[in-house]
Amino acid sequence: MTNRTATTMTTDSPVVTVTVRFIATFVLTFALFTLFHGTSSVGGGFQGGVIAAAAVIILAFGVGIEKTTAWLSPRWLLILVAAGPLAFVLVAFSGILAGGSFLQFDVLPIPKPSVYATEFIELGIGATVAGVVISLFVRLSGGVDND
Repeated sequence: MTNRTATTMTTDSPVVTVTVRFIATFVLTFALFTLFHGTSSVGGGFQGGVIAAAAVIILAFGVGIEKTTAWLSPRWLLILVAAGPLAFVLVAFSGILAGGSFLQFDVLPIPKPSVYATEFIELGIGATVAGVVISLFVRLSGGVDND
């Protein structure tokens, strides 16, 4: 059974709520696996971000939009969306900060710097994609005021 008003839609079933919370944990884990596996196989930031957003959307269906947006405010969504471009800028200028030139990773004091740079960019892409997809869902569902 569902209760539906003009602004809310929640479920009365504790089975649905518990199941959604249980499944969302595994979906988020799979999103991280897909995101980090992208440098060596199929997957990456875009796919991982979409899967992570799907987990949040599943939670929103199970526990309600209001409860979901209570802990995931528009400010946090904006930070997620800005993470991708920020990751690109940080990686691009990391060589200069380490005493080298633009996009020069071999001067960084870490082993296999290009691998870590790629993973960092993948994290940024995943965060941006997740933020955009979640923002679109929240806006289309009417979960954020226009203030």
